[in-house]
Amino acid sequence: MPQFAFLEGQPFWVVYVTLLVVIMLRAPATHLLGRGVGAGVNRGRIGERLGPKLDAAKARIDHYGAPVVTLSFFTVGMQTAIHFASGAVRMRFPVYIVATFIGGLIWAGLWGTVISGLVGGWLVLFLDSPWTAVGVVAVATVAVTALVLRSRRKRNKGERTGGKTDDEEKAPAEAA
Repeated sequence: MPQFAFLEGQPFWVVYVTLLVVIMLRAPATHLLGRGVGAGVNRGRIGERLGPKLDAAKARIDHYGAPVVTLSFFTVGMQTAIHFASGAVRMRFPVYIVATFIGGLIWAGLWGTVISGLVGGWLVLFLDSPWTAVGVVAVATVAVTALVLRSRRKRNKGERTGGKTDDEEKAPAEAA
């Protein structure tokens, strides 16, 4: 956890609270920046052209936005875009801040324990043996890809058979 190296050796609660404060400053700042850009877009020609579409997007964000904002803390790379977009379409701030706080509580716990351990362990491995560290990432990527493909195949097979599993398909044939 190089960007939080000052937290090494600190009690968990110090790490947790520090990470929570960081996220509660960073995420709303991104949201407010999006709000500023969104206000400019709404007042300009783009806003006039997109009028009804912007209204529909705002309604969707107000309806589905809170869970999306909360779940954004489980993503890498999409988190900032989601918070910026929630501001750009002017998601209601009280709803946004509650969703961010809940997501931040989860993120601080995950990052303070599991993720920082994985990232820190990988960085130590990388500094000791870069090729081994790259190999670990490659193996993990292949494993995750295989699991995703297997899940999709299973789901697609279920859709073709009307949701029946292999055992349910074989049962009528064995009974006859």
